[in-house]
Amino acid sequence: MDWDKLRIFHAVADAGSLTHAGDALHLSQSAVSRQIRSLEESLNTTLFHRHARGLILTEQGELLFDATSAMSKRLDAAEARIRDSEEEVFGELRVTTTIGFGSLWLAPRLPKLYDKYPDLKIDLMLEERVLDLPMREADVAIRMKEPSQADLIRRRLMSVHMRLYATPEYLARTSTPGTLDDLSDHRLICQNLNVTQVRAGATLVQELLTYDIRSMLTVNNYFGVLQAVLAGLGIGVLPDYVVEDFPHIVRVLPEVESSEVPVFLAYPEELRQSKRIAAFRDFVTEEIIAYRKSQKEAAAALA
Repeated sequence: MDWDKLRIFHAVADAGSLTHAGDALHLSQSAVSRQIRSLEESLNTTLFHRHARGLILTEQGELLFDATSAMSKRLDAAEARIRDSEEEVFGELRVTTTIGFGSLWLAPRLPKLYDKYPDLKIDLMLEERVLDLPMREADVAIRMKEPSQADLIRRRLMSVHMRLYATPEYLARTSTPGTLDDLSDHRLICQNLNVTQVRAGATLVQELLTYDIRSMLTVNNYFGVLQAVLAGLGIGVLPDYVVEDFPHIVRVLPEVESSEVPVFLAYPEELRQSKRIAAFRDFVTEEIIAYRKSQKEAAAALA
């Protein structure tokens, strides 16, 4: 098959319109239409259903689009490797992690990375869904469990526990619980059990709900839980790393915490030599070392 025709087909399938694809490719609509018609003739099949609102892929078109999507991602990976300088760090780096970790831990630290590599362009994708790194949905991931996909380089960064936190103002206005039974006098703020989250956090919430919790606020991510805690709405279930950047919040019921949640950094084997990946990996590792040091110092101060 003609590579140029496949490139044009992919643009049309992605845009759902000959006009929009032509604009993206800097081609006229008629030129795009001719290439698509020629590709259909060479394959002896129809790739699009045409209607007034745009183009919809046929079953055969879907099969070809899956193939061209995989090709496009592989070409992006090859381009990334080719463009990586031996001495400079520049270009786009697509980073995926959870909403909580990305917004509460990673994003506040990125100014340090940009100070060191001002030409870096980071696309931070925050979602609970696990993106497919080998298929190039992202370049590097920070995940709350060990990745199971093959052909990934992985490094364990640290461990996280979910714990109970509140503001001193909230506790002064209500009371400080001494036992789990005392939670009945408080509002519990946590992630909704119906949303994707780490199992350890969900398990802890399920255990807390076996007590007489009369008032609750559920949010679909930890950033929202933190904001509610800071607003003095109640006692929140939060990952322990939030304490470093919000030291004024108070841990409640210190004996209560989730099981250990491992945090891993992972990236495709094919990006092993990427200077952008190496810069990001080293940056995160240095920040984790600093985080661990601050944790030890805080623990020693309390001892």
